[in-house]
Amino acid sequence: MTIRLFNTLTNSIEELKPADGEALGIYACGPTVYDYGHIGNFRTFLHVDVLRRTLELFGTKVRHVMNITDVDDKIIRNAAAANLPISEYTPRFEKAFFEDLNALSVAHPSKVARATEHINEMVTLIMRLAEQDIAYKTEDGSWYFRIAKFPGYGKLSKKDFSGIADGARVDVDEYDKDSARDFALWKAPKPGEYRWETELGPGRPGWHIECSAMAMEYLGESFDLHAGGEDLMFPHHENEIAQSESATHKSFARHWFHVRFLLVEGRKMSKSEGNFYTLRDLLLKGYKASAIRFLLTSVPYRQQLNFTFEGLAAETGAVERLRTFYQRLKNTKWPEDGSNASVVDAAAVARQKFHAALANDLNTAEARAAIFDLVRTVNAAADAGSLFKGDVTAVLDVLADFDKIFVALEDNDSKWTRFALEWAEREGCLDKASPEVLAQLSLSDAQIDVLIEERNQARRTRNFARADAIRKELLEKGIILEDSKDGVRWKRK
Repeated sequence: MTIRLFNTLTNSIEELKPADGEALGIYACGPTVYDYGHIGNFRTFLHVDVLRRTLELFGTKVRHVMNITDVDDKIIRNAAAANLPISEYTPRFEKAFFEDLNALSVAHPSKVARATEHINEMVTLIMRLAEQDIAYKTEDGSWYFRIAKFPGYGKLSKKDFSGIADGARVDVDEYDKDSARDFALWKAPKPGEYRWETELGPGRPGWHIECSAMAMEYLGESFDLHAGGEDLMFPHHENEIAQSESATHKSFARHWFHVRFLLVEGRKMSKSEGNFYTLRDLLLKGYKASAIRFLLTSVPYRQQLNFTFEGLAAETGAVERLRTFYQRLKNTKWPEDGSNASVVDAAAVARQKFHAALANDLNTAEARAAIFDLVRTVNAAADAGSLFKGDVTAVLDVLADFDKIFVALEDNDSKWTRFALEWAEREGCLDKASPEVLAQLSLSDAQIDVLIEERNQARRTRNFARADAIRKELLEKGIILEDSKDGVRWKRK
């Protein structure tokens, strides 16, 4: 099956196929590693993950490149405040970023490209622009891009820059706030600031040139798809197009994929509003990583998501319903002689609807709905005693496809809650943890298993008082026991 996906560049939904017929090249803007990522950032990374997983589900190979911006104004400022060189400051937050990706079950890119490891490629690209008089050097030693030399400027963001005069800047960056000319390719160093000695002179790269150089290094001068949040469309992606196409005289990325903003309780997320959340903040409040992934992918990428705690609680319940259903199918001994045609048909319809929804501009809401419809149908058949082993196999096959995209059926949440607690303990911020989550710090999975075995032994010897006391002790520490004919299952609140 082929995906049809909205292309920001053309404002139309287009079929997405690799130009070389082999592997689809995706360049996705990664994090600037000056701090921990927030849930708005991760909404973008999650939808890129859904895109990649869908392509692979449909049989398309993917070459996924993501950059790490490990030098920019914020990094230099924060590293200086911490009295650290940037080479020591950024690894901490890069490591945290990948830990958070793991918690959210985001597949790692095929290639991670760090800006500081590609300075030569950036210098070479700027020199190509200088040879065409598209890049020019200012008195302070910085280099800028002449927007007036690129007539197509604004074609991605649909902004009209036709009246811009030669030498007039539209991108006022943090480095030179008093100026209003063009945009920076290479920034001359301020006193005491980290610098590279190059043919361009001493300095460091501008943000935009980093992505152009790294994308072309690993995917070629023209590639299939460029992804990022809608906040990057202008000026970052617009500038990438201008400098790349000016240098190569080729189309840069054929398809542009932008993920909409996330609101929190109906407002823009910001620290000043008090509604700014990292993944770790939410884990310490007791929310599950799987539910956070489920919520952030619940609304299609071209629609704005309003993040609410009520919504997160609902998604937690949705994940639990799916897992209960999945465990019921796997752990029940179903009769082998017989078949329920309505269940087999429902599984086939659910698979078709699930695939069709994803193929139609990654409609994650409709894809999820197809699976929940199937859950209701199959549960009804099971409750009526008309579900058979062959029917269950057909349903499990559909759930396998579902889980390749949404990664919700296996419960690894306690691992990530404990990870967040251990991180908070190291960082001295356990005050962020809720009392229920904090209670889990002293109880490992192995310790829980020991207590459960002790409870089982107490029940076998009819010491029900001790068995009840262990259940109560575990509940006080956020551990819920579920007794079933197949044994005891447990989960953290």
